[in-house]
Amino acid sequence: MNDYKMGQAETRFAEIIWENEPISSTELAKRCEAQLQWKKSTTYTVLRRLCEKKIFRNENGTVTSLLSKEEFYAVQSEKFVEETFHGSLPAFLAAFTARKKLTAEEAAYLHRMISEYEEG
Repeated sequence: MNDYKMGQAETRFAEIIWENEPISSTELAKRCEAQLQWKKSTTYTVLRRLCEKKIFRNENGTVTSLLSKEEFYAVQSEKFVEETFHGSLPAFLAAFTARKKLTAEEAAYLHRMISEYEEG
């Protein structure tokens, strides 16, 4: 499995790409300067690193994602549950709801998800 881990600054950078893709590397550098106060060299260094991780691609000066925002966060969620709760989704939900109660809508949504899973 690829290393899809990103720090907070890299995640903010990735959000800029996901919100604007396809984006030219020049435009990306301008946006990073405005939003993150990064120099062009910093933008290109971080972009290269995330391209090596196979999260993004920079081809002919156009940056696109190889991993969607939704896919990235799904992988991060799976890793968190695996590492923190030994892969147990019920243990995660029990810990989560011990401090934050679900709304009726959230509970109904979870119930529908489980029903759909059971139905195949």
